[in-house]
Amino acid sequence: MKSPELNSERLVFKPLSIKHCVHEYVSWMNDPEVYRCLESGLNYSIELLYDFLIDVENKNIYFWAIHLKSNNKHIGNIKIDPISTNNLVGEYGILLGDKSEWGKGYAAESSLAIIKFCFEIIGLRKVTLGVVADNTAAVALYKKIGFQQEGYYKIHSCCSGIFYDVIRMAIFNKYLLEN
Repeated sequence: MKSPELNSERLVFKPLSIKHCVHEYVSWMNDPEVYRCLESGLNYSIELLYDFLIDVENKNIYFWAIHLKSNNKHIGNIKIDPISTNNLVGEYGILLGDKSEWGKGYAAESSLAIIKFCFEIIGLRKVTLGVVADNTAAVALYKKIGFQQEGYYKIHSCCSGIFYDVIRMAIFNKYLLEN
């Protein structure tokens, strides 16, 4: 179940690996705008990143680095993990760390490509996610690409010392629902 290399119109999705252990990636994890709603970040180091990437390489998970086709620049990561093979459900996560690439539609393009892979190749029936409720740009993106709200958790997630509400969302494999 290692991540295969995938492509979309403007992007290449490469298996996340030790090759991605660079200072630019560390800078994303130390940028409050980037890590604000993540479980990790702040005081990140190249050593922590190295250990994280070794761990990713040793796990049997779907985790990709998002690269621009035009220049091979690594701009973020996307994953589906964990996956419940019994329930055919996977948990989605994305990080667009390179702020110079924000607002260009790469998050939507990445999400749609990976979700298509999950439905057509893995055979998942549902992909889920959690998003901090006040992250309005992310919530709007997820709704735009077809996610529906399934739950709302009050003062659930701590980001930078503040507790936030979290929206649980899901997108369903329409083909499996129709058959």
